[in-house]
Amino acid sequence: MGRKERKEREVKRENYATQHSAKKKKETLIAIGVLATVAVIVGYAAFLFLTMTETAPGGPENAGALGSDHSHAALLVKIFGDTFEFASPAFQIKSSWIHFEGNDGTTIHKHATGVELGYLFETLAIDLDDQCYVFPDGKQFCSNEDYELKFFINREQVQDIREYEVMEGDRVLIVYGGETPEEIEKYLSQLDNQELVK
Repeated sequence: MGRKERKEREVKRENYATQHSAKKKKETLIAIGVLATVAVIVGYAAFLFLTMTETAPGGPENAGALGSDHSHAALLVKIFGDTFEFASPAFQIKSSWIHFEGNDGTTIHKHATGVELGYLFETLAIDLDDQCYVFPDGKQFCSNEDYELKFFINREQVQDIREYEVMEGDRVLIVYGGETPEEIEKYLSQLDNQELVK
């Protein structure tokens, strides 16, 4: 083996070492770039989550940030004298802003300012206006010459509850039927005695 061959081998080794080192540096830089990109994305997502406002996906119009309020209100719905509760899973936690929870169907939990009752019923797939109460299955209870849909907030009769924002301790009664004033008073007393589940 001559000097020339030895020299060629040394040059090959040096070239291989240089190429191998360059390749490792390139892979390391790519890995650092990918990790930095992931860190930026995670950081941005965390920032958005922590500063969520009314523009957050799925939120009601004009609502404050989640956590800007935590109010509880009692709800009683009477259809022809029968109590309708929202305790079934079909009506539990349909929105983070306002909902029923814990298998309780009588206490409304509101978690942001500016959230109105109309939005609650919208999330439950219940069509509600000042004349009709329509269940998700399509059963309609609309005011007519024989029966009337009535709303009460804190014992006061109101025309419509859709734009009402519940406050801590509110009592909301929805009645459909031909009740006498005495029967309405009985429902209001039942609602007054209804425990708020917090």
